[in-house]
Amino acid sequence: MTENKVLDTYFGDESFPVEWESEEEKELLWFYDDLHCPYPVTPMYASRGWWGPTLHYMYRRFGAPFGKEWIGKVINNYVYTAIVPRDPEEAAKIGPYYGFVMSTYAENFLEWWRNRYVPEIKRNFEYLDSFPVETATLPELMVYLEEALDIDERHFRLHWILNLAQFQASLDFGAVVGEVIGEVPTDLLQRVQISVEDRNWDALEGLWKLKEQVKADAHLKAIFERHDVARDIIPALEADEAGKAFMEDVREYAEEFGYKAIHSHAYYEKRWVEDITPIVETVKGYLVTDYDFHTQFNRTKEDHTKALEELRSLIPDSATEEDKQKFESALKLMLKMMPLTPDHHFYIDQGTSARTRLAFLAIGRHMTKMRLLDDPEDVFFLTYQQLRYYVANPKTKETPGGFDGQAIIRKNRRDFEKAWELRPPQWLGTVTHWALYQEPYKGLWGFPQKYEMMDEKAREPEDQVKGLPGASGLIEARARVVEDPEQFDQVKDGEVMVCIMTNPAWVVVFSKIAGVVTDTGGVLAHPAIVAREFGIPAVVGTMNATQRIKTGDLLRVNGNTGVVEILQRAQ
Repeated sequence: MTENKVLDTYFGDESFPVEWESEEEKELLWFYDDLHCPYPVTPMYASRGWWGPTLHYMYRRFGAPFGKEWIGKVINNYVYTAIVPRDPEEAAKIGPYYGFVMSTYAENFLEWWRNRYVPEIKRNFEYLDSFPVETATLPELMVYLEEALDIDERHFRLHWILNLAQFQASLDFGAVVGEVIGEVPTDLLQRVQISVEDRNWDALEGLWKLKEQVKADAHLKAIFERHDVARDIIPALEADEAGKAFMEDVREYAEEFGYKAIHSHAYYEKRWVEDITPIVETVKGYLVTDYDFHTQFNRTKEDHTKALEELRSLIPDSATEEDKQKFESALKLMLKMMPLTPDHHFYIDQGTSARTRLAFLAIGRHMTKMRLLDDPEDVFFLTYQQLRYYVANPKTKETPGGFDGQAIIRKNRRDFEKAWELRPPQWLGTVTHWALYQEPYKGLWGFPQKYEMMDEKAREPEDQVKGLPGASGLIEARARVVEDPEQFDQVKDGEVMVCIMTNPAWVVVFSKIAGVVTDTGGVLAHPAIVAREFGIPAVVGTMNATQRIKTGDLLRVNGNTGVVEILQRAQ
């Protein structure tokens, strides 16, 4: 059968050794989840990661014929995932049910999200945020952790209901456009498929208001003219009466929008609500560029309206009223679902993951006081089960036969640090025709295009980097390679940001860049979507841009073709 045809295999080598648990595991296509976890993950995240029961639930609930379950495997501290195919006979039986219910999800989910699910999420957040973690006993904290993990699982179940409903609405819209209009320019569809009402825009407006507050106050503005945010600006604000009042506003912003990190899914990264430095750095950057939220927002909104008009104008005169109605219905459903991408990131990928981290960290602080840990962050270098073994029966001078958590933490830290020296391959296991071309979800990671590009990448010219066209447009500008949030304040107005991946925490940078180039992701991944909202070109899924491009290189970024030309090397 074509579905079972093997196209390629790679089971690891000396540079990236893999321990396979079974022959069945080797028969799957495992793709590197650099979309969510581009860097090594800690043992705690590996044992409590985003895959697992919630993904099994998604395939069960919807009866999705294009897979049975979605599983994860941590290899050398890097996350790989695979879709397990359904038995063909079972897929044929359940497929009609999938089609039977999906339109109901697409039609109603936005209302469910706003009226049922978001209120539920907020109630759960209120419980987690108000729990007395500093006065609770360690047994009480472990029970609190179990509650947090239950909430985490519930929220990610909602995540996958939303994700698949939105995914299907986008696929249906594309199919109807092809049926009614025919071939449509990619850049036009990209301009149509954006959101102009979501929590991303709210977060940007909040930062802009903080910037305007400083701009209107000569005294505060003078403080912000100092060089280093952490060393100079924040201490000066905390020592000043007007500065203290401003910092209260910053902390209020953090309570609303700060439950996020640059890589939301990694437990070990501090969230903005823990360290407000990135917020103050962004305000400083907005002052330098005099960023105007409403100019940006109105430009995006106007272009979206124009794109809708352009798309409707392509409907042929010969189209029947039935075709026109079908088009408008599919368009309406797709547009209703677009705000759900940034909104679910805000509430689930960011907000829920952050609170799960904070629950673990509360335990880490308590264990540090008990001298079971050297640092609260050490808790992330145990697995979930190892933490439970350790808190209940720790090895100490008094109990030498107890669980030696400290020894395990030291070993796990060494493995974690060593993993940073590796270069994880894009995929492992077995490439079949079904896994590469018929299973749809890998499009978020840029497959099958990334697989097809691999031979071409090996022959890539020195002055060119090829990826996927994520957002239309053509720009020539200097590159700024960004590896972590500490470099956000180095990004200058009008530069091209080159990075591994972005998530909603990176939106603040999009307000001043002229384009974006990423190693990872596909046309439906975060950097491509946000670039389209901001009207800047994006090339995504290059696999090697951060290795080939240096800060200061002059680039020509073509978001229409997916080609980045290095016109001049930095001196």
